[in-house]
Amino acid sequence: MYPQNVLQAVKIDRSPVSGLFLGLLVTLGAVIAYSLYITAQISGLRELQRDFAGRSRRDSLQLLRIQNDLNLVALAMRDMLDTDEPYPLTAWTAQFQRIRADLDDALQQEGQAAVVQQTPEQRQFLNNSIKQFWDAMDRMFVLVRDGKEAKARSEIQLSLQARQAALSTAVARLLVQNNETEAQASLRVEQIYDRVQRQVYVFLAAILTAILLTSLYLIQSNRRLFARLADLSEQRSELAQQLISTQEATLRYISRELHDEFGQILTAMGSMLSRARGHVPEGSPLRGELQEVSEIAQSTLDKVRSLSQALHPVMLDETSLENTIDAYIPVVERQTGLKISYEKSGSPFPVNGSAGAHIYRILQEALNNVVRHSGTRQAWVKFHFQSNAVELEVEDHGSGFIEKSGRRGFGLVAMRERAELLGGHLEFLTPAGGGALVRLRVPLDAESHAQ
Repeated sequence: MYPQNVLQAVKIDRSPVSGLFLGLLVTLGAVIAYSLYITAQISGLRELQRDFAGRSRRDSLQLLRIQNDLNLVALAMRDMLDTDEPYPLTAWTAQFQRIRADLDDALQQEGQAAVVQQTPEQRQFLNNSIKQFWDAMDRMFVLVRDGKEAKARSEIQLSLQARQAALSTAVARLLVQNNETEAQASLRVEQIYDRVQRQVYVFLAAILTAILLTSLYLIQSNRRLFARLADLSEQRSELAQQLISTQEATLRYISRELHDEFGQILTAMGSMLSRARGHVPEGSPLRGELQEVSEIAQSTLDKVRSLSQALHPVMLDETSLENTIDAYIPVVERQTGLKISYEKSGSPFPVNGSAGAHIYRILQEALNNVVRHSGTRQAWVKFHFQSNAVELEVEDHGSGFIEKSGRRGFGLVAMRERAELLGGHLEFLTPAGGGALVRLRVPLDAESHAQ
């Protein structure tokens, strides 16, 4: 039923959905993998900052606090060795108690915040050194209470100051170690940031490459698909033109056969019946029967001519499109009861017979739609001959275009196909007052499209 090239064109290339789905999966997989990687890196950074940088900073603050307390002890011992001071050595007891309490608290908090790089030996050495320092300080105050201030000052000068200096050195060493730890942590953080930054660039490049490849594949697939669709559309138009041309030729043939053959036969029958009736005497029953048969033949002849006109108006071939429309409008009014306001304008010119047939069919289908679907009994038909085109308008103020089941009617599709064959432009509009307006505009060179 269809040409072989049309059947071949129906075989569309493989759908690009599978390739696009694969590209989507690859892209989503890359995004998920990179998100997990970034999450792991951020968790590592958070742990590094919490376990090293943050704790090292808190540890350094407590070490500075310890160092400050040791400096206060050193200043107090210097004042105790100054013989010009008017106060006895026992006057510094309360000050040392406050310093000792603050130092013990600082040591406790420093032990909680100490980083893992601080060895147990270092912790034990610091605690033992401070304990020995306070034991020596207690012995010095025992000497003061026993009235041996000279020996107490000698104890300060020979033992306590040396112990204080050793403690300050140990604390300073721990501070240096913390600073080194913070520097190492900062270096590790910077390395992680650099690695993540490089990974971001690699990830972006990979994602952009995947998107580019997917887009190129989509563009190429769409190009092939649209090329196929354009080829199908062109072949569909050719097929539609052939079908419509075949339909018109068939209808023209049947119309001529009805008009010429059956019309002549029925006309001859009517003439023969009239002559036969003339040979029958008046009052004979046969004369009445012949009259009845003659009327039936004439009625059949009228119906045959009407059917022939509906299939293909002979006037299109014998006169012009303008005269055919002029004769068709009253027939529609008489047969359907539709009141049509018909208006012509412009200077008439001949229209190719094939193009005229298409315009006539569009007018015929538009008026049929008014009768069947509009729900109104009045329509307006305007036929304009313009300088470079022919324009036809059919308007009604009924229910308008209503698509049923989401599909446009076959008649409207056929009208559009005929307009495309003419190289014209067909519009389905809604007038300001409601209803439907079909507007067809065909250029003067339409004959070349309708051959």
